[in-house]
Amino acid sequence: MKLSIIVPAYNEQNTIVHILEKVNKQNNKDCNLEVIVIDDNSTDSTKELLENNPSLYTKFISLEKNLGKGGAVKAGLKFATGSHILFQDADLEYNPEEYEKIIKIIKNFDADLVIGSRFLSPEYTRVHYFFHKLGNKFITGLFNLIYNTTFTDIYSCYLCFKKDLINPAKLKSNGWSQQAEILATVVSNSKVFYEVPISYSGRTFEEGKKIKARHAFSVVYMILKKRLF
Repeated sequence: MKLSIIVPAYNEQNTIVHILEKVNKQNNKDCNLEVIVIDDNSTDSTKELLENNPSLYTKFISLEKNLGKGGAVKAGLKFATGSHILFQDADLEYNPEEYEKIIKIIKNFDADLVIGSRFLSPEYTRVHYFFHKLGNKFITGLFNLIYNTTFTDIYSCYLCFKKDLINPAKLKSNGWSQQAEILATVVSNSKVFYEVPISYSGRTFEEGKKIKARHAFSVVYMILKKRLF
């Protein structure tokens, strides 16, 4: 099995090397990792750190202008050659040691999609913002209602799916709504979905968290648009 890890990065000089080291430790005979890192025109030393550590990735894409997380993901997807895709944020909120759980489900059940859920009794979860959790539950509930699913965490970073279910050239969103677009496309074109519990160490805004409440509006619009229009 070849798993393409898509790692978008924007101003992550404090964590980028550490997270890639943790990712590479998951490479083994049972799963060959292809690590694709996309620097989204960072203004700090993220790009320089990546250029100085080529052993930490398979492919490095440096964007000439900032496209947003979705734009960076789309750029990475175009170069992916694995049978499956898995997203990895460049911070340390999500632990690559959880890959093993996801890979096990893919191999045992030939799953089309596996989500690492922060709300399925994980070993540990850092307490984070109430309104973020409330917003996540609302968005997840809306998605479940529209697509007749029972997910618990559609905006987890750990979204793993079969590569042939997504054509990156057809993705419209470059923003935070892109994950909803990808998930809606995968669910609409496949049948076998699983979730696994994962740990989560969410950052504060002071520590670099980027998502804002306003992003929820574009996500809701995308969920409805993909299903109704």
